[in-house]
Amino acid sequence: MIWTHLDKYRNFGLLILRVFFGLYLAFGHGWGKITGGPEQWAGLGGTMEIFGLGFAPTFWGFMAAFAEFVCALLVSAGFLTRPAAILVTINMLVASYAHMSGAIDGGPEMALLYAGVFFSLIFIGPGTYSVDEQM
Repeated sequence: MIWTHLDKYRNFGLLILRVFFGLYLAFGHGWGKITGGPEQWAGLGGTMEIFGLGFAPTFWGFMAAFAEFVCALLVSAGFLTRPAAILVTINMLVASYAHMSGAIDGGPEMALLYAGVFFSLIFIGPGTYSVDEQM
């Protein structure tokens, strides 16, 4: 095939994918949530009522902020990549459903995009240029 010579850069492509999406999620969406504190976490976690989980909204909100910031950074570094990607994927699926149900303003497109990328990384793995592969 004409493009097979690029196969030797597969791991570099994974690095770019992980770092780009991980850092953008962490600093574009997660930073404000993780630094928002308990009041903001309670507001975020309040959306779990659509799943019948109206208890402990501060916990659920913190978990969403943790996934969007800490787990996204872990994926960027390629450390605990698969478990972190699982948490991000679950968080993004919850966020997309919350957007579709009207519990959160806006469309679900960005959450679905992140869910697709991080879900793919669960199966693909972090690649050679990652902390996971160096251990």
